[in-house]
Amino acid sequence: MDAAVIIVGAGPAGLMLAGELRLTGVDVIVLERLAERTGESRGLGFTARTMEVFAQRGLLPRFGDIQTSNVGHFGGVPVDFGVLDGAHQAAKSVPQSQTEAALEEWVTELGTDLRRGHEVISFKDENDAVEVEVRGPQGVHTLRASYLVGCDGGRSMVRKAAGFDFPGTAATLEMFLADVKGLDLQPRMIGETFPDGMVMVGPLPGGTTRLILCERGTPPQRRTAPPSYSEVADGWKRVTGEDISHGEAVWISSFGNATRLVTEYRRGRVILAGDAAHIHLPAGGQGMNTSIQDSVNLGWKLAAVVRGKAPETLLDTYHQERHPVGKRLLMNTQAQGLLFLSGSEVQPLRDVLGELVQYAAVSRHLAGMVSGLEIHYPVGGGSHPLLGHRMPELELVGDDFKTTSTRLLHSGRGVLIDLEDNDVLRRRAAGWTDRVDIVSAAPHGVAAGSPLDGTAAVLLRPDGHIAWTAPGSHHDLPMSLERWFGPSR
Repeated sequence: MDAAVIIVGAGPAGLMLAGELRLTGVDVIVLERLAERTGESRGLGFTARTMEVFAQRGLLPRFGDIQTSNVGHFGGVPVDFGVLDGAHQAAKSVPQSQTEAALEEWVTELGTDLRRGHEVISFKDENDAVEVEVRGPQGVHTLRASYLVGCDGGRSMVRKAAGFDFPGTAATLEMFLADVKGLDLQPRMIGETFPDGMVMVGPLPGGTTRLILCERGTPPQRRTAPPSYSEVADGWKRVTGEDISHGEAVWISSFGNATRLVTEYRRGRVILAGDAAHIHLPAGGQGMNTSIQDSVNLGWKLAAVVRGKAPETLLDTYHQERHPVGKRLLMNTQAQGLLFLSGSEVQPLRDVLGELVQYAAVSRHLAGMVSGLEIHYPVGGGSHPLLGHRMPELELVGDDFKTTSTRLLHSGRGVLIDLEDNDVLRRRAAGWTDRVDIVSAAPHGVAAGSPLDGTAAVLLRPDGHIAWTAPGSHHDLPMSLERWFGPSR
């Protein structure tokens, strides 16, 4: 074998997956068709859940001073994300190029074999391995790995070659995205609708302005090159009446509202993550964030299987957990597209939704959906309200240390947090200490009535989701440990 896992694509999903695998020592080769990063930034910022994910791995300092905000929207209707108690605010100012640079630096430090200028030509799942034919700077060669993961975007070669079914709807419109210098426009961070379309305006570092334009009635085109700036400026003038022709485009791209989701996230030894598995209108900036979270869900499971710590059936939970997330993502982005990109006929619906979001429960529901904080996995029966949900950050005090539940996840291992110094509990988990850290510490700052009030212990998966609690789980601790981390040693 040349590596345990070959990842195709060095975007955010591929890099995040490589890092998750390398945290456990799994040999990884990342193959990227492009010889160098483009510097383009289709994604901008992180959702609150991605902020948490990066915090779980100690990555946030790599991004420097991050501007955050609780201001958000659903289909152009303002929503207060501050109703999500105890959560990170969303990052608003980090371009995707910076995200990719930070993740590449991280995975390189972890020893990832990243090969740029290497294009996958074909591959074959041979039941016991995947054989991959690659064209690189030195010619065509073959690599073998236990698993192949396609993180190669919406036009995924891996998805097509492996025969994944990708049902959905084709694009019905075309939108422009452009980063432009030399403009002084009124910010329209959540967008503004006009009779003939919708525009968004956001300031970026270095005097650059991010523009998004949807001119109603513009059909999608099959392009072999990016749109010209004159197309953007002319469309902007028709929609807003503003003249931006004096601007200097840094880069321009076009996209549509095609909406598709694979019917399965894994076929044998070939797995998909990120845009290779789901494409949609980029409403609310959810695409990159969902892709990163796909990789965080998959990484520790794939690592456990290739290291022989868990049976291959653990990989089945990747599809079981992330396919419903992808389905819900498509639902909410389609709904936002209808609200935001339709004409005056939907204004009454916008007005009604604008009234509804004044209720905290409605804002909490929509903010949880867009941020990813609502995600809940079926980890087993029980009455504890946090079972299957992500772990809120909890301050912990031990005999001679202070830490947080977030910091305990930096290593990418499972964590059993014993909140009541229970020696019996620790003995029952002793057979999994090669995969699960056991930490005895008292909680600090848990408010009365909090979901963690009265909780004696929690078992965290490496992705930060709660797999077991005491009290509150129907399964006992060894059963949950074996389900998520394989048999005891």
